[in-house]
Amino acid sequence: MNGVFVTGSNTEVGKTTVSVEIIKRLSKKRKIVVRKPVETDCELVDGIYVPKDAVKLNEACASGESLNQVCPYCFELEASPEKASLEFGKNLSLDDLIYACNDGVGEHFVFVEGAGGFYSPIADNALNSDLAVQLNLPVIIVVKDELGAISQALLTINAVLSKKLQVAFVVLNEIEQNTLSNLKALNSYTDVPVLKYSKKNPESFYLKAEKLI
Repeated sequence: MNGVFVTGSNTEVGKTTVSVEIIKRLSKKRKIVVRKPVETDCELVDGIYVPKDAVKLNEACASGESLNQVCPYCFELEASPEKASLEFGKNLSLDDLIYACNDGVGEHFVFVEGAGGFYSPIADNALNSDLAVQLNLPVIIVVKDELGAISQALLTINAVLSKKLQVAFVVLNEIEQNTLSNLKALNSYTDVPVLKYSKKNPESFYLKAEKLI
């Protein structure tokens, strides 16, 4: 499998926002496919659960794949996939997610987006880290650029490295404009590439991310 695994330092840090922007850029030069194997907090539309993040990812890469191929496991409950699937009556296994991530990918470059943080539960008795290890892809870590981001980033970097996985780069996602110096500080504490994403000045981010990927 050729691609990257996207995780966060926590939930609601902007994994999908960052992934969409990178995918749009890369799709201009190569065929990209995406996998969001499981998503919760899905909306019921005409009797079908629609995964909001997976829709955005699939539209960004314009691969022509069906939404069911991109995200086969969709649950209504706003909770971890482990809990949401059990509440739904489905015993979602790690093997289910591994198969979903590989199914139909072939030789294409794939963006796999996890659910929540690196150590968040994603299936029955399985964490995002377990899925990442099985896929053995370089990991992109997204961290919300805020107070506490340095600790969150370093903890997640260490967690990924402890699993013998490569960190492709860390993204400091500036959801709200600030005057923090997290980028400079992180660069002094880790050799892992750290990029800052801001909607105000995205071009530099795209060029660096594209080169690293």
